[in-house]
Amino acid sequence: MSNTGTRNERTETISDLSLKLKQQKQAKKSKIRVRLTQRFKKPTYFTAHFMVFLVVFVSLVFCLAYLSNRGENTDLIRLSPGQIALQKEYEKDFTSTGHTIKNPNIILNPYKTSPLTALIIFETEEEVSPTVTIQGKDSKTTLSHNFVKAKKHYLPIYGLYPDTTNKIRITYETPVKTGEQKTNASIARSGNVIDEHSAAKKLEQYESEHITEVGNQFTPVNHEINQELQKESQPNLKNIVETIDREFEIKTEPLPENLPKATLVTSDKSKLSSDFYFFSPATKNNYMTAYDINGDLRWYLKNTALWENTKLNNGHLLISTERLINPPYYMTGLYEIDLLGKIYAEYSLPGGYHHDYFELENGNLIVASNNFSNQNHTVEDYIVELDRKTGQVVKRVDLQKILKKDDGKNENWTEYDWFHNNSVYYDKNSDSLILSGRHQDAVISINYTTTDINWILGDPTNWSSFYQKYFLKPIGQNFEYQWSQHAAKITPDGYLTLFDNGNNKSKTPESYIKASNSYSRAVVYKIDAAQRTVEQIWQYGKERGSDFYSPYISDFDLLSQNHYLVLSGGIVKSDGIPSNQPAGLTTGHVELLSNTVELLNNQVIFELHIPTNNYRVEKMDPYAGVNYTMQGAKQLGTLDFTDPEERKQGFITNTEVDQDFLKRHDITLRNEEDRLVVSGRFHREDNVRVGLYRNFYTNLYQVPVSKHPYTALCVDVFSEDENQNGLMVTKYINKDGLRGNYSVYIEYNGKLYNTGKYFNAK
Repeated sequence: MSNTGTRNERTETISDLSLKLKQQKQAKKSKIRVRLTQRFKKPTYFTAHFMVFLVVFVSLVFCLAYLSNRGENTDLIRLSPGQIALQKEYEKDFTSTGHTIKNPNIILNPYKTSPLTALIIFETEEEVSPTVTIQGKDSKTTLSHNFVKAKKHYLPIYGLYPDTTNKIRITYETPVKTGEQKTNASIARSGNVIDEHSAAKKLEQYESEHITEVGNQFTPVNHEINQELQKESQPNLKNIVETIDREFEIKTEPLPENLPKATLVTSDKSKLSSDFYFFSPATKNNYMTAYDINGDLRWYLKNTALWENTKLNNGHLLISTERLINPPYYMTGLYEIDLLGKIYAEYSLPGGYHHDYFELENGNLIVASNNFSNQNHTVEDYIVELDRKTGQVVKRVDLQKILKKDDGKNENWTEYDWFHNNSVYYDKNSDSLILSGRHQDAVISINYTTTDINWILGDPTNWSSFYQKYFLKPIGQNFEYQWSQHAAKITPDGYLTLFDNGNNKSKTPESYIKASNSYSRAVVYKIDAAQRTVEQIWQYGKERGSDFYSPYISDFDLLSQNHYLVLSGGIVKSDGIPSNQPAGLTTGHVELLSNTVELLNNQVIFELHIPTNNYRVEKMDPYAGVNYTMQGAKQLGTLDFTDPEERKQGFITNTEVDQDFLKRHDITLRNEEDRLVVSGRFHREDNVRVGLYRNFYTNLYQVPVSKHPYTALCVDVFSEDENQNGLMVTKYINKDGLRGNYSVYIEYNGKLYNTGKYFNAK
C-alpha cells in the first residue's frame, strides 16, 4: 500500500508542476499584452513625432502628386474638335420631322466642306422611290438618280453649278388614297402600265377623235368605253398611283478666287458619258475638284485632301486626312467619305499615308506608308495592309528587306528617300504587288504572300549583279524604258500600264536630256513573266513633245478597250522654259499646267487644261453606288506611341511664363483627340525639345530643326516656311501611352521655358 501511495503522490506532484507552468506562461503573455497596450495608449515622445512627420509627409506627397497630375499650369489647352466631332454637331439639324415634299428641309453644303452639294430631307406617308434630277446645261451634263424606297428621305444633291440658281426636280409615284381616286385616265393608271388595248388607252383615243369643244361643253364620252374603264379599274384600285413632281431652286456662292479656272480644248459629246473628271491637287492652297464634259466645275472639297481619290466598292470616296503626321506631306491616314463631305470612317496609321492605296476584294486596304521607327530614318519604302473592320495593320512589307538602297540611283535619289514608292496595285491573278519606285526608275513586281521578287521593269544600269536576273528583257520594235514613272497598274488582260514621266531618260548624267527636249508618255507594256520579257504595244505623248512633259506626278487609266484617260499633271515652266523640277522646287516666273486627255481608238475625244498641277484624275459617275445614311463615323487604327528622347525624374520648379520667348518663337499648341501638336520657329543650330511634365517625371521629345533636301516634292502643300526669324517646325506627340494631365514646357538650348499650359491625355 505504501508503494501505491507513493506513486499517487508523485503523479499529483507532476500534475501540480504542469499546472503551475501553464499558469506562469499565461501570466507572461498577459503582461506582454498589457505592456504593448500601454505603449500604444501612452506613446513615447519619439513615436509621437514620427507619426506626425509620417502624416505630413504622406499628405505632402499626395498634394504634390495632385498638383503634378494636374500640371503646374492652370491654362488648359482645350480639345480642338476634329472633323468627326464637327460632323456630329452639323447633323443635329438634319431632321425630317415636319418636312414633306411641299416644304422639305434643304441644307446647302451640309458638312461645310463641299459647297456645290446639298441635302434634301422630307418624309412621305408611304414608301416611295424618289428620282432626283439636277439640271445641267444640256442632256449630257444633267444628272439624274433614282433612290431606294423609304418613308424618310435623305437625298444628296451633287453637281450644282457655282454662283448659280440651280434647278432641282424631285419626282416619285405614290399610292392614291381611296377617297382621292380619280377617273381621269390622264392622271390615274392601273399598276403604272397602260396597255394599248386597255380601256384607259381606248378612252384617250376616243377623246382625241370624237370629243369637240363647244364653249365649255364636251360631247358625252362613249358609254361602252366608260363602262369598260370602270370595270377594268375596279379590281386594281389599290394599285392606282399619283405622280408627284416638284421643282426647287438652290442658290450657290461664287468660287474661291484662288481656285484655277479650266479651259476646255476638245469635247466630242457624242462619244462621252456624263461622268465627271475628279482631280486631286499637287499645289499649295488648292482643292480636290471635279469637272464635267463642258469643262464646268461641278464639285470641290474645301478640306485639304491629297493623293489618290478613287471610289471604293461601296460608292464612298477614299481620300487623305487633312492632318500632317510628318513633313513634307505624310498624312495621318485616310477618310472614307461621300461627295457631301460626310465621313463614314477615319483610318489612322502609325506610319501615315502617302501617294496611293488599293482596295482588296475582302475590303482591306493596301496602303503606301512609312516606318518612322526604322534605324535608317528612310521614308516611302513601306507598305501595309489595313483591316477595314478593326483598323489593325495585318501585314507589312519592308522594301529595305527586298531591294538594295544604293542600286539604280537616278537624279532624285537621296539616302532617306531612296525608292520613293508612288503607286500600289495588287494583281489577284498572280498574287502580286506592283510598286513604282520613282528614284530607281523601276517598277517592281513581288509575290504578296512571300515578298519574293517576280520581275523588275527598268533600265538595269547601275544595279548590282544579284538583281540582273529579275530585269525584263525588251523585245519588239520602238521599245523605250520608263523614267521616274507613276501610276503602275495591271489591266484585266494582264498588261502593265503606267505614266512615263521621262526625267533625263538616262542613268548617266552625261547623257541626261534637257526638259525642253524631253517628253512624257502613257505606255502599255505586254509582260511575259515566265520568260521575263517585255514588249511596248502602245504609247501616247511622245508626239506632243515638251509641251506635254511632266517631270513629276501624273496618271494613266484604262477606261475600256482602246479607251484611255491620260493626265500630264505636273507641267512646269520657269520663265517660259520647261522645268525638270516639281512646282515646289522651281524658281523664277513659274507657270503650271495640268493637261487631261481622253482617247478612244487613238482619237482625242476630250482635252481639259487647268492652270495648276494635279496629282491624279479619276473619271467617275457622281451617283454611282450612292447610299447616304446618318450612321456615325468610325475611328479606327492608331498613330502609335511617340518615343521620348529622354525621361527625367524630379520636380520642375520653374512656374513663370516667359511671354516674350513664346511670342519670339511663334509657339503654338494644339490639343487634338489623339495627339498634341507643338509648333514654333527656330534656327537650324538650335537644340529644341518639348517637355511633358507629370508625376515628378518629364518626357522630353526632340524637335528636328532642319530643312530636308527634298527632290521629289510631289505635293508642296506642306513645304517648310523659313524667314529671317528661323524655320517653322512642328512636333507631333501622340497620346497613345499617355495618361492624365501634362504641363507643357519648351527646352531651348538647354534652358526650360514654361508655356503656362497643360492638356489632358485621358
